[in-house]
Amino acid sequence: MPEFILLLHDDTQRAPDAVLWDAYFTALHAQGAFVGGSSIGGGVTLRKGATAAPLTAQLSGFIRVRATDLAAAQALVAGNPVYECGGTVEVRELPLD
Repeated sequence: MPEFILLLHDDTQRAPDAVLWDAYFTALHAQGAFVGGSSIGGGVTLRKGATAAPLTAQLSGFIRVRATDLAAAQALVAGNPVYECGGTVEVRELPLD
C-alpha cells in the first residue's frame, strides 16, 4: 500500500491539546494507517559549493501514513489537531524509488 507524509505546519490559530492528539493517533492506529512520525526541531541547511536556501521554519512535525491513494490520504487529515485548530497540513506521496 502506498505511503504518504503529512507535513504539519506551525500556523495553527490555537495550540492543539494532548486530548486531540491522543484521539487522532488512536484513530490512525485503528485504521491501520499509522506508520510513524515526529515533531521537528531546529537544524541547518547545507548545499555544496553554494549558499543553501534558508531553513524551512514553518514545519513543526510529520506523520507517515499508509493509504490506498492520495484521496484516502487526504481523508486521514480529518481530526488532525493541526488541521482542526486552523493550521496547514501538507499531504505528499512517498513514491518507491
